[in-house]
Amino acid sequence: MKRFAIITGILAGFLFGIATPFSKLLLADLNSFQLAGLLYLGAALAMLPSVFRRNNNPLLLFQSGSRAKTIGIIFFGGFAGPLLLLMGLKMANASSVSIWLNMELVATAILGVLFFKDALDKNTWIGVSLTVLAGIITSFGEGTSGITSGLLICAACACWAVDNHLTAISDGASPQTVTFVKGIVAGSVNLLIGCLIAGHSMETGSIVSSLIVGIFAYGFSIVLYVTSAQNIGATRSQILFSTAPVWGVILSYIFVHEPFRWVHIISIILLALAVFVTNRLGHMHQHTHVVMEHIHYHHHNDGHHNHSHEGETVPIGKWHSHLHTHVPVTHKHPHDPDLHHRHLHD
Repeated sequence: MKRFAIITGILAGFLFGIATPFSKLLLADLNSFQLAGLLYLGAALAMLPSVFRRNNNPLLLFQSGSRAKTIGIIFFGGFAGPLLLLMGLKMANASSVSIWLNMELVATAILGVLFFKDALDKNTWIGVSLTVLAGIITSFGEGTSGITSGLLICAACACWAVDNHLTAISDGASPQTVTFVKGIVAGSVNLLIGCLIAGHSMETGSIVSSLIVGIFAYGFSIVLYVTSAQNIGATRSQILFSTAPVWGVILSYIFVHEPFRWVHIISIILLALAVFVTNRLGHMHQHTHVVMEHIHYHHHNDGHHNHSHEGETVPIGKWHSHLHTHVPVTHKHPHDPDLHHRHLHD
């Protein structure tokens, strides 16, 4: 399961990494609200087939037990975060913004320890420190004009940190349904505001291009991140997701023709080292699971999912998602702060 979570986390970072340079190009014809709205509507479009095929009910996310988390995910992750990012992107190089986005990891780690029971070991803190150092080194190549941009990006990262933890503990629906709801609500609001304040209509080419970027860089990327976060915790997944700047810097050089500086090379090396160190070890101690009913991706050979499927035979190693119930159990094994292990320990 951990290997699967690592792969999905890195792939999520790759898909999100392509968004920064292409968004920089799209901002030439769209304002920040319009582009943020189209990107998230694209994410919602990407999830439509999956949501209907799985017969999921998006309204489940607004039931009493999930309503507050869902509203927080929509506001912080779908509205405030992308809007602040795009405002900052207008003022600085796309490559620098790509690496500044790793400040999201710092905010995710701090909030995780303080509020979300995301226990971090020594290796994880080393990974966080290496990621922060990569962002600091990158800032050396950006002039004073990037200060305002940096502050906006940091604010966006704080919003996404809240979104990361709320998403990691959101188990009232599948990752596809969470992404669909976030995309359709936040995307519509942002686009409406953007059109109201715009001085001209949007061109068809810009609309289509933005939706395509949203489908891949926000839709598929978010689902992969949610899957990873639910299995190894928000902070560890965020470190994997922090590989996004590598792709952002490379694509900025190719498509936006921005310079590839020595600071970018050093930052990329530090990010690779952070991913390696963070995922070397896990912790182990005796812990107790209480009765829990939720929905998330799982398979039946991890020691936690031994339920049966009425009228259906599911192979032990096959990944699938549905509503299931866990019975109480006490055991000891290596684990990460996933949906089943968000407990406090000494």
